[in-house]
Amino acid sequence: MTTWIRFRDAGGHIGFGTLDQHSGRVVQHDGALFDNPRPTDISFAADDLTLLAPCQPSKVVALWNNYYALSQKLDKAPPKHPLFLIKPPMSVIGPNEAIRRPKSYQGKIAYEGELGIVIGRECSNASVEEAEAAIFGYTCVNDVTAIELLQEDPNFAQWCRSKGFDTFSCIGPSIVSGLDWRSAHVVTTLDGVERQNYPLDDMIFSPAEQVSMISADMTLMPGDVIACGTSIGVGSIKDGSSVGVSIEGIGTLTNRLAQ
Repeated sequence: MTTWIRFRDAGGHIGFGTLDQHSGRVVQHDGALFDNPRPTDISFAADDLTLLAPCQPSKVVALWNNYYALSQKLDKAPPKHPLFLIKPPMSVIGPNEAIRRPKSYQGKIAYEGELGIVIGRECSNASVEEAEAAIFGYTCVNDVTAIELLQEDPNFAQWCRSKGFDTFSCIGPSIVSGLDWRSAHVVTTLDGVERQNYPLDDMIFSPAEQVSMISADMTLMPGDVIACGTSIGVGSIKDGSSVGVSIEGIGTLTNRLAQ
């Protein structure tokens, strides 16, 4: 597995590179993250860097009802095609950045711990095999939702509005290539208390199937993120509370809802 991070160094410069989990050092790379970047002779201690969102997606595609356990709890049939919405790039923040409550909204805000697929090459009408090859790696996602806006208008479910606010797509702390997602769990904590712990192999659509089917609906670009949906255990976040989303091999993504 290779662990990629994007960072700001002590001098304020933004770069990216590979993290050695054992030594805790980051080797800076040149070029473009998704176009055969080259290692340099510059390295940093990871603790000296500020982690940023590990990619800058043109869009975040967020799935709903993609786990059998949640489908059964909701008494919904498993979908025949991924059910998704689009979140704008302005909604993306990285590790330890604050989730900001919209000034226009004082209702409940929810967390959803998820696996994120990071696209590594332009992908359109891809077969499952081509889609698998287009996956650069995986990351953690907290898909934040202003719950009370979803059904505010009984004539139209406002998925994009309720999930698309600035800071409502938390992504990080790294992108891991070569992750064995089938053996991993998503663990979500709220102020240190476990709220979600579910296996990724309970997914209805595998990552490659998601990429393939969604690429038939729209072109996916390098850096785009597909949030694979969440399972049971979603809950609300109080102002000032901290949410951690952990996936073994990727790390822990932590964000606090600002007071």
